[in-house]
Amino acid sequence: MPTANSTSLRETLQRARKTRRISQLELALRMGVSQRHVSFVESGRAQPSRELLLAWLHELQAPLALRNVALQQAGFAPVYSGSELGAAVLAPAREALGRLLDAHDPLPAMVMDAAWNVLQMNRGAQWLATTLMPWLAELPPGQPINMLDAMLHPEGMTRHITNLDEVAPALLAHLRDDASVVPELQPRVEQFALQLEARLGKRALTPWPRQMAPVLTTRFATPHGELAFFSMFSTFGTPQDITLASLRVEHVFAADAATRAVLDAQVAA
Repeated sequence: MPTANSTSLRETLQRARKTRRISQLELALRMGVSQRHVSFVESGRAQPSRELLLAWLHELQAPLALRNVALQQAGFAPVYSGSELGAAVLAPAREALGRLLDAHDPLPAMVMDAAWNVLQMNRGAQWLATTLMPWLAELPPGQPINMLDAMLHPEGMTRHITNLDEVAPALLAHLRDDASVVPELQPRVEQFALQLEARLGKRALTPWPRQMAPVLTTRFATPHGELAFFSMFSTFGTPQDITLASLRVEHVFAADAATRAVLDAQVAA
């Protein structure tokens, strides 16, 4: 995430708009101002009011942390606070996250932040992670797992994906979308792209039109046979805290009866 000192307001606003793939005209219409004014602000020739800037960032669905940065760049006080997930004020949110994870067992589920750090895992996710990447069990207790680092690892989980040619384009597009919002991810995402290119070839990373199932299924070769999964994500609907706004819960579902049977036998039992 850029800081108030690392970029200018105009650079922050331009990047935020382009990330959302919204034109200056569309943004102007949404806010009820002229395109000329939007252009002047983005070029640094005009200074937005605090109210306009907040409306601007809201229309772009900018992350709360980025909104604070933009406010500071414009000379205004930040609006949003960020609490540690363990803080008392976030206790109801923690309870909700715990309920989501527990209810999903024995199917895997985990809580991640915007940088792909795993903050919480249920039993199913712990079992799947250590089944695909046994070396995780050797990490010191309390050492956080970063899923992007886990994919970059020489023995990372992508080594076990049997349909990587199908999964790679969508996975890489997802990572690049995240990196457009969290720029510090960019070097590792591009390193991952190079790894995929070395394995599959550059052409394989281009999403060509093809007949596809309603959801993308990822298939893993494991000691328990091939396991097949698809995912859904949950986020807080109206977060007003930077920490909560960065969180997402990945719910992993069995794509076939054989996979569900393995999870029931290995985790539920």
